[in-house]
Amino acid sequence: MSLETLRYLTPSQVRQLATEYGTPLYVYSEQELRQRAEETLAFPNPFGLTVRFAMKACPNRNVLKIFAEMGLHIDASSGWEVQRAMAAGIPAQHISLSAQELPANLGELLDAGIVFNATSLNQIRVTGETRPGHEIGVRFNPGLGSGGTNRTNVGGPASSFGIWHEQADEALTLLNQYNLRCVRFHSHIGSGSDPEVWQRVAVMNLDLVRRFTDVKTLDLGGGFKVGRMASEKSTNLQEVGKPIKEALQSFAEETGRELHLEIEPGTYLVANAGSVISRIQDKVSTGKEGYTFFRLNTGMTDILRPSIYGAQHPLIVVGKEQDIDSTREVVVAGHCCESGDILTPAPGDPEGLLPRLLHAGEINDYLVIEGTGAYCAAMCTHNYNSFPDSAEVLVAKDGTSRLIRKAQPIETLWEREL
Repeated sequence: MSLETLRYLTPSQVRQLATEYGTPLYVYSEQELRQRAEETLAFPNPFGLTVRFAMKACPNRNVLKIFAEMGLHIDASSGWEVQRAMAAGIPAQHISLSAQELPANLGELLDAGIVFNATSLNQIRVTGETRPGHEIGVRFNPGLGSGGTNRTNVGGPASSFGIWHEQADEALTLLNQYNLRCVRFHSHIGSGSDPEVWQRVAVMNLDLVRRFTDVKTLDLGGGFKVGRMASEKSTNLQEVGKPIKEALQSFAEETGRELHLEIEPGTYLVANAGSVISRIQDKVSTGKEGYTFFRLNTGMTDILRPSIYGAQHPLIVVGKEQDIDSTREVVVAGHCCESGDILTPAPGDPEGLLPRLLHAGEINDYLVIEGTGAYCAAMCTHNYNSFPDSAEVLVAKDGTSRLIRKAQPIETLWEREL
């Protein structure tokens, strides 16, 4: 077991940011965001590429604007996300919607110019009734998926995402009934990003695309694995993309159809561009046969992934005033009155405890939780135990920082109550 180290912050930056903005505090690196975006924009493709940021991973408008400036478009998972992106200045034509629940204002969003992918037969029917003759995309469940856990697998028979691939005929019938033109074919298999599964699904999709003759764009979703821990391996986009490019070229030679490629990374773009600076607010022990615990002033109200997935995040203790040499094995617990609020679960097992070797911090020292750029601020137990939302800060390429979301005033927790 080895000690983790800070990825893009320095101990002095941690102390300075904590002093200036308080803790807990989300911190994002603009340099890391831009570097990941450049990597996705270089994804192999033979006939054109659109990269869409899956905004559910980290929807702060400042992050959206950085990606938009670099030429990325947006993947939204609800009508509310569409409105949020548009409020951030993203053109409707650059927003794609693939949702489990149809928005009540679907017609207005279609008229505004969003790209819409129907994810069920009923969604095709409702779209046809709402805007007959419109261009749409269709999302299919290819019958195969890949996920780090079953909860992150959105392909295969256990997933409700997309139209089951064996219902292609029914989908075609509905499209024809309402004179809808299916110009986009969409699939997503999950966040496990097994390269072999991902490539197999791409080929399976092309077999279906042959039957949808109006399709001009193939959207393969995201799910590119990111190694947050040093022991975890990240997806090599060039390695995964090469056979996709070759498959599209072969398809064009066979059919004469040159398909535009879309991908929808979320985690890949933002996961390791974010950290949470917290404070060790207490230390407790459960005896010789038990554990030593660090209690933080953050937890599942800011970072839920360990509690529901057994997800692993790098943890680095930073002394409040000076560096620390000694180490110890500890279990790191959150601040919620909930036994599942643990930051050091066993990998893939949210109910198991796995002590972590950390610097032997003391009360009021800082603990930085890394790999928190994706599905943390956006996916947490919002206001549980009445803890307010934490502030978010962006560190610019020149090292300066600015507040991009204020800490939530406690009064807002009850101001809407009647």
